[in-house]
Parts: sequence; structure tokens; C-alpha cells
Amino acid sequence: MAGADAERLRLADADAGRAAWRRWGPYLSERQWGTVREDYSPGGDAWSYFTHDQARSRAYRWGEDGIAGVSDDKQRLCFALALWNGRDPILKERMFGLTNAEGNHGEDVKEYYFHLDSTPTHSYMKFLYKYPQEPFPYDDLVATNRARDRRDLEYELLDTGVFDEDRYFDVFVEYAKAGPEDLLIEITAHNRGPDEATLHLLPTLWFRRTWSWVGGTAVPGLRRTDGAIRADHAKIGPR
Repeated sequence: MAGADAERLRLADADAGRAAWRRWGPYLSERQWGTVREDYSPGGDAWSYFTHDQARSRAYRWGEDGIAGVSDDKQRLCFALALWNGRDPILKERMFGLTNAEGNHGEDVKEYYFHLDSTPTHSYMKFLYKYPQEPFPYDDLVATNRARDRRDLEYELLDTGVFDEDRYFDVFVEYAKAGPEDLLIEITAHNRGPDEATLHLLPTLWFRRTWSWVGGTAVPGLRRTDGAIRADHAKIGPR
């Protein structure tokens, strides 16, 4: 492959099994709650059985979710960005949306986010999330959409007024691989509004809960060491 660019060389190494360039990528779900993947209800009502409000206190079984998230290809060790504007009642850890019964056009995520770039091996990725500075209007989105019928337009996040006067943050998350197992992350936040505003950035690392399954793995661990976080897992080793 004389003259091939770096990404073609990475692809060739990955296809030949010489380097696992695809092991880490954007494999974290954007919405795991309220889907058929997490339905253990006796009547098969996936949308109502596992709500967004419950998601911060219940363990998933079949996957995890997060904002601008990445994980290994088995979704064992996960990384995503959590945010707090100092005004929301909860951390912004995952996408909010309507369940099938709440949306006048069915289930729908009511957020603004954009996957801006990614190479085939995910050696570079770029993501944008738009986070309001006003309290996120969870109840308003549910109540207004539920009151509309299918002939009406959907009530979107922009319609709530939380982006008025550009009072929001553009949060860019970029990933770049220095090697198959060396992932660099840069988070850049821009205040687009006219005034100073508070934004807490909370990069979050966690394991999917597989150790409680029948035949599951040993319990992994996260601990602080030398100003860093060490993650130990029986299958993927120390990180």
C-alpha cells in the first residue's frame, strides 16, 4: 500500500488482525431507557416500563447510554460526558425524549446533538451537543406533546424558549487515537449567550454491570491512583 494515507494503513492493519483499531468506538447507545432492549415488563410495554426518570437509579442489562460516549466493542468499559448548568434538578447524563404514548408522532428524542466527523476506524471523532443555560424543560415537553394529536406539529425543544437570546452552550467532544489502545479526549465548551453562565463538565467512566449475571465476570474496579483513575477488569485488563 505504497503512498496510502494513515487511515488506510490503520484499516489494513485492522482487517488483517495486526492491530485492533476498531476495538474502541462510538458504541455507547444514545438512548437505552424506554426501548425494547430494556423491557422486562410482563405485558411488553417497553416505553412505560423503564422511564427516563428511572434511568439514573436503575442498572441496565443489555447496554448503557451517554452523551458523546465511547466504549470497547463489547461495551464493558464506557466513557461519556455529563453536564450540569447549575439550574437543572438532575445531571444531564443522557438524551431525554418522549415515550411512544407521550409523543403525538410516537417516541422522539428532544435534544440537539450532532455527530460531526468520524474515520472508519474511529481514529478521530467529533461530536457537538447544545445544552441550554435555562433549566431543561422536561415536564413542559411531555405535557405539551401529550396534549397534541397526530395532526398537530410536534412541540420541540426550540419551541420551549430555552434557546432564546442564544443562551446555551455548544459543547464539542473530540476523540483521537494515538494507538489502538490510546484514546485522547478534548472537550471544548462555548458560551453562545450574552452573559456569563455556569457549566460543570463531568467526564464519566464506568463499567457496564455484567458481573451480577449468571456466569458473569469478576467485579471490576475503579480507583484513584497518582492523580489518575485506574480501571481494572478481568476481560480487558488494567486501564
